[in-house]
Amino acid sequence: MTRPYSGIWPVAPTPFHPDGSVDTEGMKRVLDLMIDQGNGGICVLANYSEQFLIADDERETLTRLCLEHVAGRVPVIVTISHFATQIAVERARFAKQCGAAIVMMMPPYHGALMRGTPDQTFEQFARVGEVGIPIMIQDAPLSGVELSVPLLVRMAREIEMVKLFKIECAGAAAKLRALIAEGGAAIEGPFDGEEGITLLADLDAGATGSMTSAAIPDRIKPVITSHLAGDRDTAAAAYATVLPAINHENRQCGFRATKAAMLEGGVIRSDFCRHPIPPLHPDVRADYLDLIRPLDPLVLNWGR
Repeated sequence: MTRPYSGIWPVAPTPFHPDGSVDTEGMKRVLDLMIDQGNGGICVLANYSEQFLIADDERETLTRLCLEHVAGRVPVIVTISHFATQIAVERARFAKQCGAAIVMMMPPYHGALMRGTPDQTFEQFARVGEVGIPIMIQDAPLSGVELSVPLLVRMAREIEMVKLFKIECAGAAAKLRALIAEGGAAIEGPFDGEEGITLLADLDAGATGSMTSAAIPDRIKPVITSHLAGDRDTAAAAYATVLPAINHENRQCGFRATKAAMLEGGVIRSDFCRHPIPPLHPDVRADYLDLIRPLDPLVLNWGR
């Protein structure tokens, strides 16, 4: 079955100046790099964009800036997650007005104990769906909310705008396989996440795309394109070359890896992360850069 959404759609980091203010010019350079990497789309204001460290007025500024600067060169996903349904709806409306192609949202949660029930989650997505913009559901461990396959399939079938699914929970491949089997054509965009650390298994399970970081998507993309073309052997070989770097990013660095790579390649001028996020340990940074250099990703020479 051919599905409408596929490819690699990485998350854009949010660059800051050393004083902690948003680097708007750096943000434009990040977006230009990501387009030059050959990505199918770009996601902004996600967890890997440090959305939990960004003020509401900065979010509005960044949404407008990113969509105006990309100017339709590739589709843009804007993350709109919020515990309050009214605010999620308002964010969706604003993203649509600015020209977003898709919005991404996690189920409603706040901290460790305040979580939406399945019915409340369904209602929040239904309310956002009334805005009239495609929705990607982000099934991430960070929310602590269990999104069962039956609930996801119900949302896909009953909420017209729910079209894409970013599955990055434990056992993502098994969940993707079950989701696709039960949801059929209603699952228009089954994606994985977590930097692609389980990408090959997820593609084998039926995923058609991945939302990785923006560090080395040009080197991860061949895994997806080869697999979708039916050449699993080539996909597996390509995956083996990038997996050590992906593993180090996922387990040791988190979102700080992308900024380290972009600073090294002259894309941004600072890899500052707002407190309480600590800077990368120099050895961890050096190990990551040593892992990606042999891959010769665009990020390391784009700004030189």
